[in-house]
Amino acid sequence: MKALITGANGQLGRCLQMTVPVAVSAIFCTRSQLDLVNDASIERVLNDTQPDVVINAAAYTAVDRAETDRDAAFAANDTAVAVLARCCRANRARLIHLSTDYVFDGGSSVAYETDAVTHPINVYGESKLAGERRIVANDGLEWTIVRTSWVHSPHGRNFVSTMLRLMRERDSVSVVADQIGVPTSALSLARFVWHIAARVHRDGILHFTDGGDASWYDFAVAISEEATAAKLLPRPATVKPIATRDYPTPARRPQFSILATQASLDRVPFPQVHWREALREVLRNIRSTAIE
Repeated sequence: MKALITGANGQLGRCLQMTVPVAVSAIFCTRSQLDLVNDASIERVLNDTQPDVVINAAAYTAVDRAETDRDAAFAANDTAVAVLARCCRANRARLIHLSTDYVFDGGSSVAYETDAVTHPINVYGESKLAGERRIVANDGLEWTIVRTSWVHSPHGRNFVSTMLRLMRERDSVSVVADQIGVPTSALSLARFVWHIAARVHRDGILHFTDGGDASWYDFAVAISEEATAAKLLPRPATVKPIATRDYPTPARRPQFSILATQASLDRVPFPQVHWREALREVLRNIRSTAIE
């Protein structure tokens, strides 16, 4: 199988590179090689490479900046997805597209199923939902959309790397405790994406996260404890819980962001690990890279 992957330098892109199955010939494209806001670039790369599957791991993910940079967010997450979908259909390539829990408003009290009513409350979520709709409306395209949440990895800037930096610099950190979701390792997500790429079925919309649930505060406490055990921190940091109102951001965040994954994992059997176990793997990779 030949797979073309966009967003090679992003969190998921780099984890996809770490987990490529032996039977896959993978072509990883950075923004300079495949510019998702350039129609001609998308068409040229797909026509030249003729992949069996395209994994769209590229996106505009600056949630707060999107509030004042709406055009850029929609260019990458909506318009570019429409062109990518059209080119995949023309080249008979299956499209696997990554999406987000932010397509929901967070007003639920139960985990969101794949067919739950979408209602994003920030520009980033609006742009990602618009991209989903471009794919679903593309008749003749073979596609799978994977929604996930709270992605972190050994690479780049994310909640784990930010917490590690702050915990080294300060004796205590304050973290929002009234937003609930599921931290998901990009390594877990990458393995799931490769798993569905090998399938011949049209899977539609799937939800995938690591197991369990947490608040950002819970996640930060776990990072402090696990990073200390892994010798990435000299001592545990004090983590103080605060309310969302005490940490205002330009973009509103969903208060409840848990995606229901059981139905998706029934359709696509795959071993799900608890988010804390997945965090340990991420920290081991960070420590290994630091030692090297």
